[in-house]
Amino acid sequence: MNVTKADGEKVPFDAGKIRRSLRRVKVKPSMIEQIIDEVELEIYEAIPTSKLYRFVFNKLKKLQRGIAGRYHLKRAIMDLGPTGFPFEGLIAGLWSTEGFATKTGQIVKGFCVDHEVDVIAEKADLHYLTECKFHSFQGKPCDVKHALYVYGRFLDIEKRLRSKATHSDRIHKMWLVTNTRLTTDAVSYGTCAGLGLLSWDFPAGNALRERVDRSGLHPITCLTSLSGKEKRQLLAKFIVLCRDLCAKPQLLIEIGMEESKITKVLEEADAICGTTER
Repeated sequence: MNVTKADGEKVPFDAGKIRRSLRRVKVKPSMIEQIIDEVELEIYEAIPTSKLYRFVFNKLKKLQRGIAGRYHLKRAIMDLGPTGFPFEGLIAGLWSTEGFATKTGQIVKGFCVDHEVDVIAEKADLHYLTECKFHSFQGKPCDVKHALYVYGRFLDIEKRLRSKATHSDRIHKMWLVTNTRLTTDAVSYGTCAGLGLLSWDFPAGNALRERVDRSGLHPITCLTSLSGKEKRQLLAKFIVLCRDLCAKPQLLIEIGMEESKITKVLEEADAICGTTER
């Protein structure tokens, strides 16, 4: 049995991938096998991976809503669009958990021209500048042109910073971050040039999905108890993360939500953040 990936490539169905993805979000072993058994009864030749994902997600949502929200992470990050600002907020949050002070949407002077930098993160002598490449759909990776562009901007910024006494001894580094994936050439060039690289699945063991899972910084778009309209209303109020919503539950009242639903939403947000077991 084959499945069809987002780019049209057909690959053999692998139940092991489903097992690993479910283990990653801490689904009980008995539930994992139950879900796989049910999925294997419903799949068909060349089923799109997006539809296969929905099968798994819908079955998981019936069994444990909070866990389903974590499993929904990749799609949830894509749903932060259409602008890239919420994604930049998520990345700033990840830097903050590592002890960095962060700023978003800053104009930084280069030696030749000014540059808008999506996220600046500073800690001790470390000075990170982050370019975020956000995509609202799968199948659109960052290629080597993105890496070349980001490194070129960094060289202009670094040249000016090195001329300033206050920055001459600091460690400056440019990061290319995306919610999809990096092509092989982008990884090869970026690694060779000294860029920091972070994508959905790179670097292995410390990619975007692992960092979000470890930190508990899941976006509100993970919440299955919120409607699309409610998510957009909260994003418009600069509430990007479930933890931010837990800290400001009054915002749910402000968008007109009934008290009975507020309790349900906050319970799910609490479970997704991993602060309690439900």
